[in-house]
Amino acid sequence: MDDDLKIKMYSFTVDCKESHELAKFYAALLRWEIMFIDEEWACVYAPGTNQGAYPSILFQKNTEYKPPVWPEEPEAQQQMAHMDFAVNDLEKAVQYAIHCGATIADTQFSDHWRVMFDPAGHPFCLCQMRSVIESEHFGLL
Repeated sequence: MDDDLKIKMYSFTVDCKESHELAKFYAALLRWEIMFIDEEWACVYAPGTNQGAYPSILFQKNTEYKPPVWPEEPEAQQQMAHMDFAVNDLEKAVQYAIHCGATIADTQFSDHWRVMFDPAGHPFCLCQMRSVIESEHFGLL
């Protein structure tokens, strides 16, 4: 491998019909900063980091976006990826996510995390990880 080559994660890009609205949801959920790039793009990033200093979540308007079905069903739109968020209090985090506009998935597979849907229908998980989130080595708080 070429030692001069550098590859760093810049963003996780999420397709949706309303990029600004979904960015507002994640900015509220994570208590992150928001930047509206243009009418098709928006991003959220950790506070105090300046956009681009750490990986961000980027939202791309796609008028053909269809929300995935979860859990998976044959012949239905499948999820391509999902995000996991570490939390120190699962039930409080679930209630806060609902307050921000999320919904709880009807099907759950564990008592240690909750599958939620953002307002555009993307699944994401809130994961009880007190030791991780309270670690001095955990970034992007």
